[in-house]
Amino acid sequence: QVQLVESGGGLVQAGGSLRLSCAASGIMVSDTAVSWYRARPGQEREWVASIATRYNLTRYADSVKGRFTISRDNVKNTVYLQMNDLKSEDTALYYCNFPSGAAPWGQGTQVTVSS
Repeated sequence: QVQLVESGGGLVQAGGSLRLSCAASGIMVSDTAVSWYRARPGQEREWVASIATRYNLTRYADSVKGRFTISRDNVKNTVYLQMNDLKSEDTALYYCNFPSGAAPWGQGTQVTVSS
């Protein structure tokens, strides 16, 4: 059974950094593309970043480009989202899933950025 579990969120001041983790079980992250998504207060879930299997190619939403970095640790079977220069508009519940959204959605991890 595939499971993706998010962690690493918290409260941070604007301009600060956090690193989110997405720990996988039932599948190897080296074998699949993985994406991060977020749901800002009162808004629909939106795509944030993805990492592909081929050449570890990465893509980012324009709103986070240059500030967020997605990466993968195949030994720990975990995908990370390094978030720098956080802004109040990054406040959201963050989730990881496959680009298809085919895995069961986890609880997410809350990121709150105070201005």
